[in-house]
Amino acid sequence: METRRNFITKGLLTLGGAALAPGLVRASDTNALAPKISIQKDDIILFQGDSITDAGRNREQLNPNTANGFGSGYAMIAAGTLLNKFADKNIKVYNRGISGNRVPDLQERWQRDTIDLQPTVLSIMIGVNDFWRTKDKGAINTPALYKGQYQQLLEGTLSKLPHVRLIIAEPFGVKNVKYVTDDWYPDFLGYQQAAKEVAKEFNAVFLPYQQVFDQAGKRGAGDIWTTDGVHTTMAGANLMAQAWLDLVK
Repeated sequence: METRRNFITKGLLTLGGAALAPGLVRASDTNALAPKISIQKDDIILFQGDSITDAGRNREQLNPNTANGFGSGYAMIAAGTLLNKFADKNIKVYNRGISGNRVPDLQERWQRDTIDLQPTVLSIMIGVNDFWRTKDKGAINTPALYKGQYQQLLEGTLSKLPHVRLIIAEPFGVKNVKYVTDDWYPDFLGYQQAAKEVAKEFNAVFLPYQQVFDQAGKRGAGDIWTTDGVHTTMAGANLMAQAWLDLVK
């Protein structure tokens, strides 16, 4: 298992500076020291996850680089910038996020929605529903179960896509905005820690979205960034996209 996890190191770049597209401002310095992923010619970039990634996309539009296939969230903003900035590299960008998904849901559709697309850069944001459903639907889950399922997902991914470059995005919550109450804590922290540990274990670039939103909270109230503590406003989607773009060069 460890050998397959180490396959991904061949696809990662060493530390380096990341340039943002003209007009974008660095979202925060929280990931300034993270390894950067270099966008290469003919790269296939895939955004995967739940409703935060889905963002109302047209799920019948399966072609890459098509606006209504991206919804209105961070993935659409990031994809547009990537296609602009790397216009000479012939990249393809997809969004396959689906609202409500947890890790087991990703596992069920992973062959069709990930492996078959043969991504060279794979960004995954999953985990908030794995926790949230334990609060609003009485689902049974723990950080340990979430981590184990995530590990299984990535094991299978690397067995078929050994050179894929991974970005693992941290599930986040903006406290005291609608659904994200004190009742989320400290339990939710365990899921965030699990995502961080999975990223380290599989040599993925980790995107600390909780820190990104915490930093943004010093500039504006939580409801500027999210509508309900989890789903983003226009400002929040832009914030997320900037942080994501800060990881590539």
